[in-house]
Amino acid sequence: MTLRPVAVFRFSRAEGPGRFAHWLEANDRPYRLIALDLGEPVPDDPREFAGLGMMGGPMGANDDYPWRDPLAVLLRRAVDARVPVIGHCLGGQILSRALGGVVTRAPTTEIGWIDVEATDRAAADEWFGGRERMNVFQWHYDAFTLPAGAKRVLANAWNPNQACVIDDRHIGFQCHVEMTADLVEAWCDMAPGELPATSSPERQSRADILDGLDARIASLNALADGVYARWSRNLG
Repeated sequence: MTLRPVAVFRFSRAEGPGRFAHWLEANDRPYRLIALDLGEPVPDDPREFAGLGMMGGPMGANDDYPWRDPLAVLLRRAVDARVPVIGHCLGGQILSRALGGVVTRAPTTEIGWIDVEATDRAAADEWFGGRERMNVFQWHYDAFTLPAGAKRVLANAWNPNQACVIDDRHIGFQCHVEMTADLVEAWCDMAPGELPATSSPERQSRADILDGLDARIASLNALADGVYARWSRNLG
């Protein structure tokens, strides 16, 4: 039997699928990269795909890009058709907006390795391998509200909606779980002006972001693999 591919939407060349692609490949899940940054069109029918994945990007979910409204239509159709959706950072904001949530400037900008917490024991067990507190990567200026029917599953003191689940099959993250060491280093190189010289609890310097990077990435990869495995249960 030929498996339908997972559609992976890329908004910026610098923000590729990272660990998400590694997990799909390791688990023999075909995927199709849809490079919206290169002008590829948004497909019309989500049922062509086993699931939909959206990555991050430097733009805002409200910005008037040619793909913005067609992608929102596709996401609503996917939810109606029960085609699993996962969104990372910008992708999570886009999912929220498509389903009636609101994306605004975040109460606090978060950059670097910052803890988040599962909002209840069931969420910790179901999605995060029993973890109640997780150290994840952040780089965002905006935040999303919970659309109707969404359940908050991750939170922290800076921004309460770090991840939400819809219909027990779709998940949108404000944080980044898809990072690799190469991605972290590349982002630090591309946007040095966004990094403070001295770290604060919510914004870290380049030196602190890169300190112990291999161990941090190994822990994050283990978390992401569990999330992707849980999400994949409903892939067509």
